[in-house]
Amino acid sequence: MIPYGRQDINQQDIDAVIDILKSDYLTQGPQVPLFEKTINEIVNVDHSIAVNSATSALHIACLALGAGKGDIVWTSPITFVASANCALYCGADIDFVDIDPATYNLSTIALEKKLKQAAEKNKLPKVVIPVHLAGQSCDMLKIHQLSLQYGFKIIEDASHAIGATYQGDFIGGCKFSDITVFSFHPVKIVTTAEGGIATTNCPKLAQNMQSLRSHGITRDPNLMTEESHGEWYYQQLELGFNYRMSELHAALGISQLKRLHEFVGHRATKAAIYDEKLAKLPLTLPYQSDATQSSWHLYIIRLQLDKISKTHQTVFNALRDAGILVNLHYIPVHLQPYYQKLGFKAGDFPVAEEYYKEAISIPLFAQLSEADQHHIIQTLEQILL
Repeated sequence: MIPYGRQDINQQDIDAVIDILKSDYLTQGPQVPLFEKTINEIVNVDHSIAVNSATSALHIACLALGAGKGDIVWTSPITFVASANCALYCGADIDFVDIDPATYNLSTIALEKKLKQAAEKNKLPKVVIPVHLAGQSCDMLKIHQLSLQYGFKIIEDASHAIGATYQGDFIGGCKFSDITVFSFHPVKIVTTAEGGIATTNCPKLAQNMQSLRSHGITRDPNLMTEESHGEWYYQQLELGFNYRMSELHAALGISQLKRLHEFVGHRATKAAIYDEKLAKLPLTLPYQSDATQSSWHLYIIRLQLDKISKTHQTVFNALRDAGILVNLHYIPVHLQPYYQKLGFKAGDFPVAEEYYKEAISIPLFAQLSEADQHHIIQTLEQILL
């Protein structure tokens, strides 16, 4: 069986975790700050706040930006549900912006149109969460320009995009956003087993997110409301959460990050092979903007159903029957039963819905073998021709 994604764990990674198991600290030790510092240096950002998942990072990012009851958060319908759920966790309302038909990222044309309409109704979003689908950046310059015009904050959901660039800069530097979030789930570019991180250049946002990830507690005397009672003393200043990353996860992440550019390079090479070998099949292959270099978390093909005699489901099932564990990223969030109960319905975001009818994610990961990739390509040819 060939999965659509797989972690790459070597002996260096294993040794890094074993070293922590033999150490004095399994949590709240030196590894998490070192992991954060490593991310800072890679993406050229001032602050990183490591947490136990990208979902947690999205949640505290929304809270740090003040999203709450009476506010609206917008995101893409083609994403994992966490990109939308994070707004609801804060008591805010959620809405979506349809996708660009070429990149499958949030459409800046649809965004601008929706902002104009929202301004007329006095219902502008507090926060917009563009999602860098498959590892390719959204048009962040345009989104940032619109944020200045309409007054919303920006969280980049870069869960797929560690190691990717936009306009020559690594995603995560927050040049055009307030906060960026990365995921380190096992199928992502690098893994901490489970984990996420929020990056920002704003000291106040960083301080707030650091507090929120650990119960709203501080041990910093400068932040306390009264003089410290002693070395044991701490204060809870707000309602926070237990979202901390452990030393084990951080150590694995530090080790993995040493191979970040190697991982991205291998993925890019395999994506280029797909581009060449699949070009003559009745497929729409991934479009890449000149302003971006993707981290290639996913390789998403779209079936040209008008040119083949098979259905979307038939092709999907045939690939799986051949031992190729393809997947589909994603079911439009607004079509989920929970979101339909909130009032969303089929037809609300037609470009996203059309994408869903045709998209398949085929295997792409750093150690995908030449033989396995050849098998995938050959199987697609047999199914589609």
